[in-house]
Amino acid sequence: MGGTAARAAANVRKGSTMQIETPPTEKRYDKPAGERRGLIIVNTGDGKGKSTAAFGLALRAFGRQHVHGKQVVIYQFMKVPSARFGEHRMFEQIGLRIEGLGDGFSWKSKDLDHSAQLARDGWEKAKADILGGEHFLVVLDEITYPLIYGWLPLEDVVQTLKDRPADVHVCLTGRRCPPELIELADTVTEMTLIKHAFKAGVPAQRGIED
Repeated sequence: MGGTAARAAANVRKGSTMQIETPPTEKRYDKPAGERRGLIIVNTGDGKGKSTAAFGLALRAFGRQHVHGKQVVIYQFMKVPSARFGEHRMFEQIGLRIEGLGDGFSWKSKDLDHSAQLARDGWEKAKADILGGEHFLVVLDEITYPLIYGWLPLEDVVQTLKDRPADVHVCLTGRRCPPELIELADTVTEMTLIKHAFKAGVPAQRGIED
């Protein structure tokens, strides 16, 4: 018996609750017949990983597209322009543009009217890049928060996504994504919270959750 099969059998003998499956030997889907086009991608939900997944997507897009003259940009609606988290340090090294548009979490804000204006000013920059046609991917990180706080007009965001050039991809992240964006999106992933170390009293880990 091979090593993998032996381990699987051992799990069964130990009473593991994991279900053993037979590996598929045939492709379970047909290749789509439609044309390639820009997608609207939403990462939402209460679980961890929404921004992390968007950063991974941006890296993939940057690695393939920047050699063809297409740009990739990440706008962070709740981060300050001076933020220096791990992603900022790495993206700066490789030339992937990432820009904080806000002044941090709302409970840290000294002036919510100012926070709202920062969001509106930031949206105008992101909107120009979405409509300009020079970007392969625009990431709108944590944009759901200024939307649900009423700082940004949802109608303008929806219309901009509809009016964008056909080959521009846009990825939006954040909890409680408005249903209008869910309906418009091509791909929606909901991160479900099952366990989180923070709720067990473990502080945020630098390089993992910063």
